[in-house]
Amino acid sequence: MSSQLRDGVSALDLTMRLTLGVLALASGVYTYLGVRDLLDGSTVLTFFAALIYSSAVSVAIYAFWSFLLRFMPHVRDVTSRVWLTLAMALGSLMIVAMSSWLNAAALAGSAAIEQHLAVTLQAYTRDLETAHNRALGAQSLLPDIQLASTRFARLAEAERSGALTGTGGSGTVVQPLAQMSSQLDALGQQVADSGERVKALYGDGSTQIGRMRELVSGQGDIKARSDAFGAEALKLIGTIASLEQTSMAPAVKRAAEDLGKGFIAPAADGHTEDLVGRQNAVVDNVEKAVATQANALSQAAQAIIGDGPVEPARFQPLSSAEAVLRYASDFMPSWAGAISIDLLPAVLVLILCVVHAAIRSEADPADAETMTAAQMMTAMRLLREFDGERLAPAGGVPLEDRSAVGPTSEATVTPLTSARSVKKE
Repeated sequence: MSSQLRDGVSALDLTMRLTLGVLALASGVYTYLGVRDLLDGSTVLTFFAALIYSSAVSVAIYAFWSFLLRFMPHVRDVTSRVWLTLAMALGSLMIVAMSSWLNAAALAGSAAIEQHLAVTLQAYTRDLETAHNRALGAQSLLPDIQLASTRFARLAEAERSGALTGTGGSGTVVQPLAQMSSQLDALGQQVADSGERVKALYGDGSTQIGRMRELVSGQGDIKARSDAFGAEALKLIGTIASLEQTSMAPAVKRAAEDLGKGFIAPAADGHTEDLVGRQNAVVDNVEKAVATQANALSQAAQAIIGDGPVEPARFQPLSSAEAVLRYASDFMPSWAGAISIDLLPAVLVLILCVVHAAIRSEADPADAETMTAAQMMTAMRLLREFDGERLAPAGGVPLEDRSAVGPTSEATVTPLTSARSVKKE
């Protein structure tokens, strides 16, 4: 069994070296493609820098695994085997750090950048919708503003006929009611006018979102598409900012607060103390009504404003390597392929360790084809010793000392088999 294993190891030695060379070359090529996008400068400088780095990676990978393939299968003691295993683990981590992530960038760099553009586009779409909804939310306050204005106008009209104080006229009570109605009418007109502006800005933003979506899913150089995406993103940020400024919710909140705080009760101008008292009482009620209405409008506007204005983030372009690292969880197959190119020789190392262990544990007797010179000399020495002990007489001179006895002494030598026959007789 061990002879066949030795023959297999010898036959596959060239294949193993060729496989290791191809894997190191493939890793170097993908490392070149990955590192090229990280370098800035002239085309020539970038080319040579990336080439030198990728060549160093290829040589390092080939030398590292060659050392392990040559030495690790033959190490027998546990301590040395543990140290070599630790060295293999450390070297594998270094290979992943200097090569595998660049291989992944070369394999999935374009897809990772597209993923980054898609995620950024989703965030911008969300910000545009939030700004648009906030601007439209201010339009929802328009009916409340108009109702409040109509209410104060009707009260003022009723007071002109004396419905509130019992005395007709347009003096102390009518004046604040008409003033509140006029202010609310002006505020409502501003809210209504902002609706067309909001609609136009949202249309512009939707158009920009559409162009950005085409850049994400389009064809062509990913760098050119990323640059065009950044230009559209800058325009979209401006559109979102304009929508925030167009939203009337903050203006309604401020106007409502001013209505409550800025109410000034006029001095009663009645000719009698009774009329003055009735005017003061109605003005107090008007002030309370204004405060209540202002508080309601302020709370409604605050609900629309929410946590604050929308502040979309600036678009941050990424290189292919940075995008692969940021979105690594989305490209696990590419990462697995990139790492496998560099660490596949570890499987070969383990296979050789198992095969050589089997050869040592199931070693066959040495034959002429596999026996070394030292083994041959040892076998010949053992054979001479065995033959000398087997052919020596029971009590005579050993076979090696027959030359000292002389030629005639050969007749006196009795073969071992004959001696045994005579003894039995």
